[in-house]
Amino acid sequence: MQLNRALEQHIAVFGESGSGKTVMISSFYGAAQEPDNLKKNLFHVIADQTGQGNRLHQNYLGMRDSARLPAADKFLATSYSFSIRMKDGANAKIAKGKSFDALRLVWHDYPGEWFQEDVSGPEEAQRRVDTFKSLLSSDVALMMVDGQLLLDNAGEEERYLKLLLGNFKNGLLSMRDDLLSDGKPLVEFPRIWIMALSKSDLLPNLDVYKFRDLLIQKASGELDELREVLAGLVEGNDALSVGEDFVLLSSAEFGTDKIEMTKRVGLDLVLPIASVLPFERHVRWAQAKQLPVKVVQSLLSGAGALAAIWVSRKIKLPGPLGAIFAVVGAELMNDAVKMATEKLTDAHSEALANKDYLTATLTRFRLDLKQGEDEDVLLRSKK
Repeated sequence: MQLNRALEQHIAVFGESGSGKTVMISSFYGAAQEPDNLKKNLFHVIADQTGQGNRLHQNYLGMRDSARLPAADKFLATSYSFSIRMKDGANAKIAKGKSFDALRLVWHDYPGEWFQEDVSGPEEAQRRVDTFKSLLSSDVALMMVDGQLLLDNAGEEERYLKLLLGNFKNGLLSMRDDLLSDGKPLVEFPRIWIMALSKSDLLPNLDVYKFRDLLIQKASGELDELREVLAGLVEGNDALSVGEDFVLLSSAEFGTDKIEMTKRVGLDLVLPIASVLPFERHVRWAQAKQLPVKVVQSLLSGAGALAAIWVSRKIKLPGPLGAIFAVVGAELMNDAVKMATEKLTDAHSEALANKDYLTATLTRFRLDLKQGEDEDVLLRSKK
């Protein structure tokens, strides 16, 4: 997390070509511009680069109005930055007293071809490494499992899953020496790797538990090997979750001549997953694990500001190298992490009544994660 009036979170999305990454981000952004969502939400989702926003919205409208899928971006690595700004009408006095007043989501889309095909030469190999380095600030990575390919391999899903995970593992191994400076493991690295079923509308009988069970039954060895490779890249690898969280995603319901953009699954969880899930996990790791100090500092950067919002306390924020627990207090973070659903609901209602839109949004995000679990769309690790 980076803190400067906007709390910035990065999410990296990995998936093979055709797994639905471009469709997903277009659906995420386009739906946020729909009148119903603009009226319902307490915030606006604004593309920091207007041209990118227009292209994503154009993709969305092409699907909604003409059942036209966006063109694939082969070998194109793209990062999208979105500002999540609270609507006008918020209580200005309350907003001024907070450490930040907006969120920013940076969405890194990694080309699937780089884990499926050989690079064309040294220049492309270096571009692949540089692109991967650019997303190391991500707290969360989504690994896309293509629902269409699961369907195509029904009964023999391991053929697809083992190839998918094996290609990804081998791609990481091929970059390992370039990623590690002097062979030293990385402090800044995506530490939560969520298995995401894209095009889940094609498999309506597969809830998140059955998705988890399918992966474990058909490719548990490959998941373990991938986890081992990732653990070898990161310092303090006790603070690492690979294949322990699962989510179902569907950008729309796709028919032969119509795409129902309102029938989406899991995309409303993207913002909560990026902004809230890392906080909860990082605090638990910092409390339970014996981790190097610099790893704890990296994990908890910005966590105190979030904790203070949920438990309605003012804090003095530490500097980037401050002793975070000493200044912010382990008790404050612990109270925030362990807030029960009833307490979160009460905090959400109170924030709405006070027109404290930021607190209302962040409490809503935590309630959304709980709802995702109740609907068997999301499964979070308990570690």
